[in-house]
Amino acid sequence: MCGRFTLYADPDFLEGYFDLENGEDLYWEPRYNIAPGQNIFTVVQGKDRLRGGLMKWGLIPPWAKDTSIGYRMINARSETAHEKPSFRKSLNRKHCLIVANGFYEWKKVDGKKQPFYIHYTNGEPVVMAGIWERWKPILGDEVISCSILTTEANEFMSTLHHRMPVLLSQDKWKSWLNPTGNSPEDLRKKYFRPITSEALDAYEVSTIVNNARNESPICIEAI
Repeated sequence: MCGRFTLYADPDFLEGYFDLENGEDLYWEPRYNIAPGQNIFTVVQGKDRLRGGLMKWGLIPPWAKDTSIGYRMINARSETAHEKPSFRKSLNRKHCLIVANGFYEWKKVDGKKQPFYIHYTNGEPVVMAGIWERWKPILGDEVISCSILTTEANEFMSTLHHRMPVLLSQDKWKSWLNPTGNSPEDLRKKYFRPITSEALDAYEVSTIVNNARNESPICIEAI
C-alpha cells in the first residue's frame, strides 16, 4: 500500500519533465510528509499535451453522501478495482499519474514499526498509477479526488510490505492516461505487474514521519 509520500521536486522541473501544457500555472511548497485527505500533484491527459493539477488524495465516488469516505479510498487494489463499485468507472475511464519523489513504508523491527523511505535508485520522480473521480455536492464546490493503485510487492519491497504502488515507466504514461478499450486483463498485463527490484532503494528514517503534522526535510534524513 502507500499511505505517505513526498514531493519536493521543483514545479519548473516537473513542467519540463512531463512537458505540461499548463506548467506556468503550477506552484507548491516542498512536501516531505504528504498524508491522506491532502491535495496532491497529479497529471492527466490535456487537450494536446499532458496537464498538471491538484487532486484530493482519497477517491470520493459520485454516489457518496459526503467526502469522509475518501479517507478509506486512498489506495485501490489493481487486481480487484474493476469489481468494486467505488473504483470501477474510474478504472475504465479516468486515469491519472500521481507524482512523488519517494514514499514511506513501515516494517516491524524489534516489536516497533520502523519507517523506511523508498525511492528510485536513479533519483528520478516516482510516478504512480492513479484513478480519479468528480464529486458534486448539492451545495458547494466540486471535489476532484484520486486513489493510488497498488499491486503485489516485488522481491525488494516484500522485505518491507506485501503491497506496493503500481509504478509506471515513462514509456507507459501516455497509454495509461488514454484507457479506452482496455479490459481488466489488458490493464493487468500492461501496467499492474511490479517493477524490478533493482529500480528501488530504501533506508530507515525517523519516526517523526508517524505524525503527519511533521513536515520538513528531516523526515527523509537517513538514521
